[in-house]
This record gives sequence, structure tokens and C-alpha cells, in this order.
Amino acid sequence: MAERLAPAIGRTVRFINKIGLVELFLIAVAFVFYYMVRGVVAERTVEATSRAIRIVELEQRLGFFWEAQMQAWVMSSNLLVHLFNNIYVYAHFPIIVGIGLWLFFFHRQRYVVLRNAFLISGGIGLIIFNLLPTAPPRLLPWPLSDQVVDTMWAFSKVNYDMQPAAFVNRYAAMPSLHFGWNLLLGIGVFWTARHFLGKAFGVIMPAAMLLAVVVTGNHFILDVLAGTVVALIGLGLALLLQHRGHRLWRLLLPDRIFRHLARSSGA
Repeated sequence: MAERLAPAIGRTVRFINKIGLVELFLIAVAFVFYYMVRGVVAERTVEATSRAIRIVELEQRLGFFWEAQMQAWVMSSNLLVHLFNNIYVYAHFPIIVGIGLWLFFFHRQRYVVLRNAFLISGGIGLIIFNLLPTAPPRLLPWPLSDQVVDTMWAFSKVNYDMQPAAFVNRYAAMPSLHFGWNLLLGIGVFWTARHFLGKAFGVIMPAAMLLAVVVTGNHFILDVLAGTVVALIGLGLALLLQHRGHRLWRLLLPDRIFRHLARSSGA
């Protein structure tokens, strides 16, 4: 029975994989699940605010509570305010989609690694968001020392008020996956691009997003550091899965089907 089914399964898997239906379904489900789970802790205001205040105090003790000064530099120019607001919005999901499509159609193995890194880091982030909800600087009662404002709300037509309430968790600041995922994209572009301009884009894009998430009042510097750690853990586990994942499939699938699928995929 397995010998008769294996060729049909192999052909079906190749066809579905080629046109990207599985990826589209997987990403859509992960996206909806991610934002719905984020919204579960949306009302834990006191806990989230208290934790954010402790982050301010920790950064002050460590000597890098620079959020207000960084924002003051940006607020000195309307051009800079709009620049970083646009980076925060348009260098997130639009860039994820664009780079994801490029990798999927032209560098499939790199795409799989980055996709798995996104899913793993997103899963880690969801656990932290629910266990340790944290308010962003823009929602804190100031002055704790200096004021940080919400530049998206004050200066941009695109802001959180435009999103469905069910998909918005105002207290998912720690870790900053907004930066962490952009860092993964930058690594993917730098890793894959053959020309200097492509590699330069892979470096500049995360650096610009690092500034954007802080100067818009959406994340503390410690949030960015935590997002970096979570993203790199996701990437490390994704690379491990790439090199050792076939052992898991061998355990889950009957041997004959596994061998046929391995031949079909070119493994």
C-alpha cells in the first residue's frame, strides 16, 4: 500500500510546493495566530506599565537610557520624523513580503531557513508577550525623567488606531520582533545578495529599523536587544533544523514513503 501511495504523494507534494500553496497557507495561519494570541494580554495595563518602568530604571542604572535624547534629535526635523515613521511602517510587512517572495522563487533553501527562523522566533515572542507583557515608552506616564511621545499618532496618517482592536496588543514591546524580524531579513539579504549594493542594503535596513523603533516611541533599547537575541535563537534553531531535520521526518514517516519523498525533493 505504501509503495502505491508514495509516488502519488511525491507528485502532489512537488506540485503544491512549486506553486507555493503550502507556504501561503502556513504563513497566513501563522500570521493570524500570532496577532490573535498577542491580543490576549491587551488589558493587563498595570502589570505592563510597571514592567516598563522597571526597564527605564534598569537602563538608567546601566547608563543607556537614551530614548528621549534620540527622539529629541529626530523631532528637530519634520523630515526625520516622517522618515522614521515610514521606515517603521513600510520596512516591516511590505519588506517581509517582498524579500520573502524573492527568496521563495529564487533562493528556496535560504527562504526555508528564514521562514523557520521567523516561525520559531515568533513562537518564542508569543510566550514572552503572554508571560511578561510590557508597555512601550509611548504609553508610559511621563515624566519619569524625560518625555517620549508617540510620533506615529502625532504625525502619521498610518497608526495603531487604524488596525482592528483584536489584532493589536499595545503591551507586546518586549522583545521587539519588529526589529528582530527586520534583522533576520537583513541577514537573509546579506547572506544571499551577490553585489555590494545588496549586501549594503542588508546592513543598512536593520540599522535604520533599530533607530525607527526607538525614536517613534515604540520600543526601549532593551526591547531591541531582547529582539536581537530571540531572532538569533530562531535563526540558530532554523539552521539546526535544516541540517538535522531529516532525522525527525525519518522518525515520523514510514521508511518507504520517506525514501521516495527524499528522492523526489532531490535530497
